[in-house]
Amino acid sequence: MIKFALVGNIASGKSTVEEILIKNNYPVLDTDKVCHKLLEKTEQIKETFKEYDVFLQNGEISREKLGRLVFNDTKKKKELENILYPIVRIEIEKFFQENKDKKAAFVAIPLLFEAKMEDLFDKIIFIYCDDKIRLERLIKRNNYDKQYAQTRILAQQPQENKIKKSDIIISNNTDIIALEHEIKTLLKNL
Repeated sequence: MIKFALVGNIASGKSTVEEILIKNNYPVLDTDKVCHKLLEKTEQIKETFKEYDVFLQNGEISREKLGRLVFNDTKKKKELENILYPIVRIEIEKFFQENKDKKAAFVAIPLLFEAKMEDLFDKIIFIYCDDKIRLERLIKRNNYDKQYAQTRILAQQPQENKIKKSDIIISNNTDIIALEHEIKTLLKNL
């Protein structure tokens, strides 16, 4: 089995690539969804951030409030990552084990390089999208104001750094048809 990492900065189109892969019957693990579940059930996160206004009325953590806290405080961001990354690593290993009989498996992991998990993968696919397009998508998709959207974009390593560390680059600057064509070409060449 070929173990692929799907990497791309925020609003680059990773979710759309995931949908295309799933439609073509490839197993895909979305680490963002893994993290969302961990936020709901990991007591260590609740304990670490109990002093901050990051909870909903029902006692659950608000991803929006926690996101605003950690993306404006690098120390808090690091605390959260130190809790999440080891658990995410285990989930990725488990996913590969469950799909070992497949030709290829894909893990969408936006913060691959920040989390230093490159060793888990055979190939790294980077989904590239111009910063201006990403900013527009983020504002529209998440209803963020421009300043907060820029903060989220700048919180990640620049795309150029990640391109240098990747094996395959997929451009997502145009439309879904062009993106599907690129993915299908990639899958044909496995």
